[in-house]
Amino acid sequence: MSQLKKGAVLSYLNIVLTNIIGLVLTPFIIKSLGDSEYGLYTLIGSLVAYISILDFGLNNTIVRFVARYKAQKDTKGEENFLASSFFIYGIISTIIVLAGIVMYFNLDHIFSKLSPEEMEKAKVMFAILIFNLAITLPGGAFSAICSGYEKFVFPRALNIVKYLFRTLAIVALLFLGGKSVGIVLLDTAINILVILINIYYVIVVLKVKIYLHSLDWSLFKEIFRYSIWIFVFAMVGQFQWTSGQIILGVLSSTTSVAIYGVGVMLGTYYGAFSTSISSVFLPRATKMTVQEATSEELTDMMIRIGRYSLLILLMILGGFFIYGKQFILLWVGKTYDKSWIIALIIMLAYTLPLTQSFANSILEAKSKFSYKAKCYISLLFLGTVIGAFSVKYYGVVGLISGTTLGWVISQVIMNIYYHKVIGLQIPRFFKDTANKIVPTFIVVLGIGFLINFIPGDGWINLLIKISCYSVVFIFLMTKFGMNETEKSTFNGFIPSFLRF
Repeated sequence: MSQLKKGAVLSYLNIVLTNIIGLVLTPFIIKSLGDSEYGLYTLIGSLVAYISILDFGLNNTIVRFVARYKAQKDTKGEENFLASSFFIYGIISTIIVLAGIVMYFNLDHIFSKLSPEEMEKAKVMFAILIFNLAITLPGGAFSAICSGYEKFVFPRALNIVKYLFRTLAIVALLFLGGKSVGIVLLDTAINILVILINIYYVIVVLKVKIYLHSLDWSLFKEIFRYSIWIFVFAMVGQFQWTSGQIILGVLSSTTSVAIYGVGVMLGTYYGAFSTSISSVFLPRATKMTVQEATSEELTDMMIRIGRYSLLILLMILGGFFIYGKQFILLWVGKTYDKSWIIALIIMLAYTLPLTQSFANSILEAKSKFSYKAKCYISLLFLGTVIGAFSVKYYGVVGLISGTTLGWVISQVIMNIYYHKVIGLQIPRFFKDTANKIVPTFIVVLGIGFLINFIPGDGWINLLIKISCYSVVFIFLMTKFGMNETEKSTFNGFIPSFLRF
């Protein structure tokens, strides 16, 4: 199995573990911290997440440039580029610390509704997270180097080990009476350890050299010309979901922040199932671009990836649509019942862009990311403003509806851009990607609603329903939704006696 396939498999394993453990761990954390402190924990995390975009898109830039230098077999250029990148990271870390200091002394003005006790905890967590960010942003560059080398197995396997260890440590910490500040300290220590391991792998195992041959200002200009729009898009991503938590922190209570945060968390879990595939394809898109692949070849690859993504996304979307509300009530209680609709709205808005994730890699590879960044930042800002005005009348549901409205409009515009400017065959993409899968999914939904009539309301009842739905989805998709290549790939991952 190639590094590409192993990387995708490990990404899925990582996501499955992350989601399952996250679903089990979140109610335990909420119970241990309480609704108010959990809301405070997510609120400060959201604020620091805004500062995290100050990496200016350098991680993605490293993946793309390293892949390009390797395709061109330019070792000296790669060494100089990496050294230049870490020089920039040094400046970024300094800016993060300075920005953090300014915000630290203004937290009481930003979140005036917090009690004195909550503000004290907020400041301690904020200070630790700023330090964490200042070291993890440049540390993440080593994982990006691995991706540029198309070495996906080690960093993804390390992430799995990291998450399992973190989970056990958090459980132990909370059992011993630790609170939100303890979780933040624990995360910081684990991040430092993982960075050191990644440095060893890149320098010693991959034998990557980082050497500044010359201060090439044209290279700095090229890096920023490419990365600035990745940065803007990252800013959009942070603004899109975390802005709601900041708005609620200012206009409402920490409990509302917690409800909204749970819904967003479930929605972003959904997105992770698709991005795990697309994340390993930026080096491939870069190579195809360097080798001047035709629009038909690029569209073929986009359809291939899009169909795999759609199969996974629809299975999750359909299950959550039918059984999600019962899951939320059992998982975190009636207080969080609106988290279901928040997550569902995000999932619906996410589905199209996630099936077209390879188009995003093509934009990065062709250095044509600016249009998408401009489109998203303007429309999502407008949507968030609408959502903020809706909070007074419709609460958290009004907020997420406004935010996703901007996202949906931007998708329509981007599909026109993909077709007219990039040359991707978008009508063929929709036709071939939906072929057989969407009609089969409609049948699955109908059967899924019938399954929901199974009497009962506990965890065992929910597990029976989800199991029946999953069997129906896999059986019908294998028989009627998948093409022969997809069936062969699917059958390669399961024992012969379980194949339909």
